[in-house]
Amino acid sequence: MALQKSHRILSHFPNIAYNIVAIGASVGGQKPIIEILSALPVDFLGAIIVVQHMNPLYPSRLAHILRGYTALPVEQAKLGQIIRPGTIYTYVEDRHLVVEANGTLCLLESPKINFVRPSVDKLFMSVGLNYGIRGIAIVLSGCGRDGALGVIAIKNYGGTTIAQDQTTSEYFDMPSAAIDTGKVDFVLSPEMIAKKLSSLAMKELVA
Repeated sequence: MALQKSHRILSHFPNIAYNIVAIGASVGGQKPIIEILSALPVDFLGAIIVVQHMNPLYPSRLAHILRGYTALPVEQAKLGQIIRPGTIYTYVEDRHLVVEANGTLCLLESPKINFVRPSVDKLFMSVGLNYGIRGIAIVLSGCGRDGALGVIAIKNYGGTTIAQDQTTSEYFDMPSAAIDTGKVDFVLSPEMIAKKLSSLAMKELVA
């Protein structure tokens, strides 16, 4: 099935093995998000989409915060926005954030999943469906089980999955739930996640 989805990859992406890195986090997630993104090289080729559970009554400031830690361009997601290589896109409060088959971002007011909106599962499922073997999903610190079903979806479509390790997680519920699915490829610290991303996402695609 993953190979059947490969035709959906957009022509404006470089010919690299992984096009999209989807990161999901909740409480305690901002610190590892910063640690990972700040360690990526300025010529990182994949697009990065970040979803974090936050109070929906307050506007998201994650894009503003991340600009102080990374040389990569950071944008808050916009409806219909075309995703570009080497760019970080952050969630919008109280909206599900997904990537469509045509490579655009979509913000949804559909019902909450796992009692939250945005949902990590929702993002991961869209990346798995539309990017298959060229998607990477990362589950970071957080309470609850959001991200576990998404990890299964990513693997079902041939993608790669990573979870933060227990030692560095402020809250291990979300990484643990993902790991318990048996579908996580790597369990790593934020420092090692950044190194793994650099080694994976900077590779050229082998035909």
